[in-house]
Amino acid sequence: MTQHTPSSPGADDFDPSASSLAGHVDESVMAELLSIRSSIDNIDATLVYLLAERFKATQKVGFLKAAHRLPAGDPGREAAQIARLRRLAEDAHLDPAFAEKFLNFIIGEVIRHHEAIAEDHQASSGQRPQTSALA
Repeated sequence: MTQHTPSSPGADDFDPSASSLAGHVDESVMAELLSIRSSIDNIDATLVYLLAERFKATQKVGFLKAAHRLPAGDPGREAAQIARLRRLAEDAHLDPAFAEKFLNFIIGEVIRHHEAIAEDHQASSGQRPQTSALA
């Protein structure tokens, strides 16, 4: 995972006031829009950092699974997490179907990472690869 620093490429290139609406709407409306968008920008940045932390943790899981030749996926855990996030989404007034799609995307990425870690581990230890994630 790459860590962000203020000198990272693109850090200074972002223009929070960029909009194709500038000059086409009332200045007070534009000011309110930019204020709301500033909050969205902060939330987006937080999401990126939270996802980075989540993937650091799942990478540790991947190394543990590889070391003990455990499958990359865990359908029971995944189903429980999806049910849990759907309930949390309902409580937060977020579309549960969206939350499930989002989590499924993350789970797919995690499994892909775990499979790559397992392949690297098997190659470095001379083990024969497993034929199935559920093996």
